[in-house]
Amino acid sequence: MPTPHPGSPVRGSTTGRPLMAAMDLFGRRWALRILWELRAGPLGARALLARCEGLSSSVLYQRLRELTTSGIIARSAEGYELTRLGTALRHALHPLDEWAIAWAQEQQHNDQEPE
Repeated sequence: MPTPHPGSPVRGSTTGRPLMAAMDLFGRRWALRILWELRAGPLGARALLARCEGLSSSVLYQRLRELTTSGIIARSAEGYELTRLGTALRHALHPLDEWAIAWAQEQQHNDQEPE
């Protein structure tokens, strides 16, 4: 499966709208977890594997290639790190994180209501 690219067909979109291309990239197994682990600074591949129990090395290297090709992460002397775009993504996801917390609370409230 090729790395999603804006303007090219991706899963869920024949037009390749930028948002759809990004959602395709981030929706791939382990992609968001890898980005999460890089939030505090650079990590090498071994450290990423250790932090992501169940992640195979072949999937890790595929995701690292895709995220690097997409300009979200870059190789550095210390391993892999978020680029300017990767850091901007962290900030862009903050409102979604707040929404997800409110959603989880609502779900918990609904689960506790008697039927």
